[in-house]
Amino acid sequence: MNTSEKTWLARAGQLLIAGGLLLLIPYAILTSTFDYPDSLRAEPGAVLSRFHAGGASLIWTWLAFALVGLPLIPAYVLLGQWVDKREPTVRWATTVGLIGLVVQLIGLLRWVFVVPVLARIFVTTDREAVREAARLAFITIHQYGGVLLGEHMGQLFTIVWTVALAGALGRAGLLNRGWVWLGYVASAIYLLAQAELLATVLPTFPVWNPAGFLGSTLWLIWLIGLGLRCWQVGRVEK
Repeated sequence: MNTSEKTWLARAGQLLIAGGLLLLIPYAILTSTFDYPDSLRAEPGAVLSRFHAGGASLIWTWLAFALVGLPLIPAYVLLGQWVDKREPTVRWATTVGLIGLVVQLIGLLRWVFVVPVLARIFVTTDREAVREAARLAFITIHQYGGVLLGEHMGQLFTIVWTVALAGALGRAGLLNRGWVWLGYVASAIYLLAQAELLATVLPTFPVWNPAGFLGSTLWLIWLIGLGLRCWQVGRVEK
């Protein structure tokens, strides 16, 4: 491993750790102040009313939630450069992972630039027709920007990236078998959470409710652990 590769690995590790840990902060705040993620499936009118009551601080929290994951973008690129020299057959995985990050970012930003407007209209007007229009607009943007882009495409592409990368890093000797399998297990549970998305249009579709929380939590643990491993190897071997 040459000097540039060690640098890539160490920097990728630092960025993965930073991105993973920073995501936990706004997530915890939204859990306590906005009943996230249960609020994603709540009655639209109730969501709009609660969002408006949250004021500017809630908007800033959603903006932070969207932006604190940005360190993962250069981390994916740096790690992809390191993997590409050892497993060129999975070079496509970096592109898939980046797409997953970008569409999740777009999905989260609806809470910053779209939902506040709809919430204000819904709460401040006394015309029932306008309230219903705001409610229907929220359902549309929530289903498209949230369920389709952020949750379905974003999570699915992230799962594919995780499986491909975990296998490649295991074969390259960076991750041990246990950590590789943690990536596989986290991805499998995370994949089960897609059933909840299908249930939004197929109400009788079977859903395992803990899948989303458990899968995302295990994935974050795996991501932070991957970052620690990358930083450790890159730092020690310099």
